Amino acid sequence: MSEHVAPVGKRVVLVNGIPASGKSSVAIALAAATGWPILSLDGIKNPFLQHLDGVDRQFNRLLGIASYQAIWSVVASAPSGNTFIIDAWFGFQPIDCLKAYLAESGVTHLAEVWCQIPGELAAQRYKGRLAHRLPGHPGAEYLPELIELAKVAEPMKLGPLLIVNQTQPVEMEKITAWTQTVLFEKAAN
Repeated sequence: MSEHVAPVGKRVVLVNGIPASGKSSVAIALAAATGWPILSLDGIKNPFLQHLDGVDRQFNRLLGIASYQAIWSVVASAPSGNTFIIDAWFGFQPIDCLKAYLAESGVTHLAEVWCQIPGELAAQRYKGRLAHRLPGHPGAEYLPELIELAKVAEPMKLGPLLIVNQTQPVEMEKITAWTQTVLFEKAAN
């Protein structure tokens, strides 16, 4: 009878970037290529927005914080050996919060995919989605803020980093190979 040895630790890919930077598209394609599950901030928050009326910007932010905590609760409760793709704008919370969640959830291998985008392009994408966004998400009034955010937003830089230029075609094969190398091959060394 052979013994099964579970992989040590947990692996996480942070798919990071400002709103409308292409994070979800990258995360979905990466999940399709790898079979790793996606934990998405909006994926957790949106069901609440479907059932709650009168959500303003402040309450939306509170739901975002709770959704962020829920993501890390799922990672923490998962057994060792799991790999997750986390789709979020990580800059909306202090970096120390992310560091604490990584430590508390037992993440031992981390990769970050940063979706770099000019503010004007992010605003154009965001504006194009407004008709399909659930009430509670910021509306057109957020566009100038998003443009300014793009000028100062940065990746978390807590581990290996791959910058994806969203003004160019996204090379998913390259992103997939890079994440697998960073999380598995380099981790084995």
